[in-house]
Amino acid sequence: MKKFMQKKLNQKGLTLVELLAVIVILGIIAAIAVPAIGNIITNSKVNALKGDAHNVLSAAQMYFTEKGGESVTQAELITNGFLEDAGGFAAATGATAATVTKSTDVAKGNTITGAAVAKGVKVSFAASTKKDITDAENKGTTGTVTVTR
Repeated sequence: MKKFMQKKLNQKGLTLVELLAVIVILGIIAAIAVPAIGNIITNSKVNALKGDAHNVLSAAQMYFTEKGGESVTQAELITNGFLEDAGGFAAATGATAATVTKSTDVAKGNTITGAAVAKGVKVSFAASTKKDITDAENKGTTGTVTVTR
């Protein structure tokens, strides 16, 4: 009997119950983490598309300062060297080309109209100013900026 007890005390390892408990805990952690990571990825896509809109607005401001005019498309900005590429507004992604309209109200700022797309996320701008874009939440519709997933 002593030999049997010695063997039992010297054995090391996990029982089936302990192993099952660890697997359940890992499953709970994964169930919490996966949706959170998905939201982070989606929000970063939305913020990138908003950044593209800011770039187009800035390029348009330089265009208006140098060449004048009342409105300009992103294609004109690219052609004239004020913008390198269309970013999320590229037609190949299913987006709508951006058009910037010069504002007569300096305090309000120029407005952008169009839709930018990035892998399942679409952000639409309807006469949106830089302030509208910055203030918009990453979900649903806020003012003139609409986020669609």
